[in-house]
Amino acid sequence: MKISFELGAEFRDDQGKGASRRLRRSGLVPAILYGGHREPRSLAVSHQKLLILLENERFYSTIMNLKVGDQTQAAILKDVQRHPAKNAVLHLDLQRVVESEKIRIRIPLHFKGEAVSPGVKSQGGIVSHQTTDVEVSTLPKDLPEFIEVDVSELALNQSLHLSDLKLPQDVTLVELAHGRDGTVVSIHAPRAEEPEPTAVVAEGAVPVEGAAAVAGAPGAPGAPGAAPAAAGAAPAAEAGKKDEAKKDEGKKEAPRKEGGKEGGKK
Repeated sequence: MKISFELGAEFRDDQGKGASRRLRRSGLVPAILYGGHREPRSLAVSHQKLLILLENERFYSTIMNLKVGDQTQAAILKDVQRHPAKNAVLHLDLQRVVESEKIRIRIPLHFKGEAVSPGVKSQGGIVSHQTTDVEVSTLPKDLPEFIEVDVSELALNQSLHLSDLKLPQDVTLVELAHGRDGTVVSIHAPRAEEPEPTAVVAEGAVPVEGAAAVAGAPGAPGAPGAAPAAAGAAPAAEAGKKDEAKKDEGKKEAPRKEGGKEGGKK
């Protein structure tokens, strides 16, 4: 059984959300170790050291040596819970590894031959990866670090499925065991760009912009300001006529000075 990494940890007895928050504030990550026909144990690991290990792709698919005090235990990483916004790990799930028992773990796929495949080199296709890792079941001693996918013979509109992968001896795919033969990689033609729609103007017709300009010109029918001006002209004319009528009435009702003098003479 090949051991690739070592992770230090310590046992913890405190449980609950409050205890987990205190651990995170002190720079530790709560974890749990289970499997191997033994009781689960709560652990705490260094957050800073864990972040460094998680940057390595092989850490997710190989067996590590979990060291707690003076005890060691072979284990694999089963799940990582990360903070949705920060570069922080919230919780870690680890599984004990027993040499005589099969383990299930996800293994990365390494693609090769894409540039020389007929579908890309001579037919102008584009490679599309439908998945980048697969879950395998195997004994710890037979666990591969990755599975190679050769697409050098793939033509346009062709694809490779899980059943086409070349697996190491005594390694099986969990998906195939459940009757699911999904697509792994395919080569398809690039999508053609749709031309931008262009406006077709009939001969002699006024473009939309020109019609708007003509309609908006001063004095033009429907032009802004034309209706208010016409509406304001009628009240002004009516007001002028009323003023003239009032002046005429004033002249008629005014007393005649000559008549008054004649009455005095009498």
